[in-house]
Amino acid sequence: MKKHTKYLLLVLLILGSNQLHAQPQGQAAIDSLLEELPRQKEDSNKVKLLDDLANAYSSKDPNEAIKHALSELELATKLGWKRGIAKATNTLGQNYNTISDYPRSIQYFERSLKLYGELGHKMGVASVTCNIGLVYDEQGNYPKALEYLLKALLLDEEGGYVQYAANVAANIGIIYAGQQNYEKALEYTFKALKVFNELGFKQGIAAVTCNIGGYYESLNEHEKALEYYFEALKLDEEGGFKQFSAIATGRIAGNYKIQKNYTMAIEYFQRSLEIFEEIGDRYNAAGTLVQIGDMFNEMLKGDKSGVSKMGGKDETGMAAYKPNGAIPMSRTALIKAALANVERGLQISKEINALHLMQGCYETLAETYRLNGEYQKALDASDNSYAIKDSLFSQENKEEILKMGMKNDYDRQRLTDSLKTAEKQKIASINLQKQKSYTYLGVAGILLLAGFSLFIVKERGKSETARKQSDELLLNILPEEVAEELKTTGTTTAKHYDNVTVLFTDFVNFTQAGESMSPQNLIDELHSCFKAFDEIADKYGIEKIKTIGDAYLAVAGLPSPDPKHAENIVNAAKEITAFMEDRLGKMGTERTFAVRIGVHSGSVVAGIVGVKKFAYDIWGDTVNTAARMEQNSEAGKINISQTTYELVKDEFSCEYRGEVEANGKGVMKMYYVC
Repeated sequence: MKKHTKYLLLVLLILGSNQLHAQPQGQAAIDSLLEELPRQKEDSNKVKLLDDLANAYSSKDPNEAIKHALSELELATKLGWKRGIAKATNTLGQNYNTISDYPRSIQYFERSLKLYGELGHKMGVASVTCNIGLVYDEQGNYPKALEYLLKALLLDEEGGYVQYAANVAANIGIIYAGQQNYEKALEYTFKALKVFNELGFKQGIAAVTCNIGGYYESLNEHEKALEYYFEALKLDEEGGFKQFSAIATGRIAGNYKIQKNYTMAIEYFQRSLEIFEEIGDRYNAAGTLVQIGDMFNEMLKGDKSGVSKMGGKDETGMAAYKPNGAIPMSRTALIKAALANVERGLQISKEINALHLMQGCYETLAETYRLNGEYQKALDASDNSYAIKDSLFSQENKEEILKMGMKNDYDRQRLTDSLKTAEKQKIASINLQKQKSYTYLGVAGILLLAGFSLFIVKERGKSETARKQSDELLLNILPEEVAEELKTTGTTTAKHYDNVTVLFTDFVNFTQAGESMSPQNLIDELHSCFKAFDEIADKYGIEKIKTIGDAYLAVAGLPSPDPKHAENIVNAAKEITAFMEDRLGKMGTERTFAVRIGVHSGSVVAGIVGVKKFAYDIWGDTVNTAARMEQNSEAGKINISQTTYELVKDEFSCEYRGEVEANGKGVMKMYYVC
């Protein structure tokens, strides 16, 4: 799977591009820093120590790195030390990129970039500019990535930062490789290699030598690629660069895998995995495990030329865990081996909250289950993969995501065909279009809606009354701007919104109240409450998105930008809370509910989903985080994130709750609106 190879390469480059921080030094360095931390005074030296600690954790546990970087940022802010704040926000940007939280990564990088600019710190500006480019590269937005990296290269050259300029040139090579322009990729990478050789910078020489091997591999010059990989490995081992050594070893394994020499591939994958585990690099260990699982899937497809190069008769399915272990031969053992590796990779990915790796794990699991005829499990794994893709929406990759949505529908249809062939009667009723709590883009729904809109256009002349009814129906379902686009063009497009605030509400005692109410009374009370919520939302120009059972989702700042999006949401939340408290006081817990509210600000993608009952919806990490804010709130409380707090702190009195563990998000700073 090409994407996992890219992960390994990017980790190398992100670390290499960081001009301001030490690289991770293993558990010994972490232990030493943790021991020193309590003895430090609350000064700039402690800020630096926290930064070193965050970087030491970055590949071992990025969530722990974020925790220490947030402490670093808090102390630097308290001290009013701008450079410390710039360092902390840069470190946060890197680690949020690692866990695929791209909006937050960009947010912190831009803050760091602004501070370094104000300080006149040219090297810092160049470094952060490079890091922003790498975030866009991670998302596959190569034009934007090139824009930032070329800017960083110019800054480094103007400042005379020769080594850093060479490092950026190597990164530019990666971007061109992503566009399959290997001629340009090699041009920039050989430039970097020349400078590193002149400087005697062995680590840089080893890194770009490995990259050159990757480009030749992509050009199907496998023998030439191996020459560069082995040269890079030799340099890494001589220099004691363990992490780079593990990466080069993994690239050698991948090359053997492409050539279907699975015996050599598993041997080098195992060596790579052992080194990553030794140095505590869990991110790359997880990526390697998925590559091993993917290789076993490839073998399961029955490629005779590949099977002929396998060795050993291990039937446990756990050979990948053994140094130089034999490869399992039977189909059953291969299934076990694939599942064991990928499930272990998935576990690590979840522990460090690395979304991109999690998505890759589920995708590989789906393939393994499909190859084993377990179609329901394959479908469930695919759903998990697609759900994670939803949370990775961003402005720069929205077109790719739309294409991905189309591919998803194709993949799901292929699964349907498999189901019909294998278990016609048993699983024929499975709903392949089921949607998760936070839906993914349904292209079929857009096509259906387009057809509906064309019907409206064709029938317009038949009846003015019918036209008005159609318009009213659309406006009840869609924002006015979206409805107009639909009527004008016959279709709609998903759009990205940078500055919005999302509100989630949930009724705390809904289950208990429902037990004491008749079904009709329960529905009537929900209707009364949500009707009031709708009126409050209208008052503040807030767009209601949907209700999900007893939950209510709304957003401010779209489809029209609103500079007061956060303020309006908080005002609405306060009115909703007051309304429900008054109603609860009058009616009691047996007839109505207590409400808790969560709020978060950021970026979202909005568009139309659905197959039969289309709906306007929003996606992105901002939505997920708002839901976590609601889940960590209490009855009668409005729980807001640090991001929202920064936007409304001058307008509302807020109570700092401290750092709270949020499911799937790690530790987050939260505030109650007073």
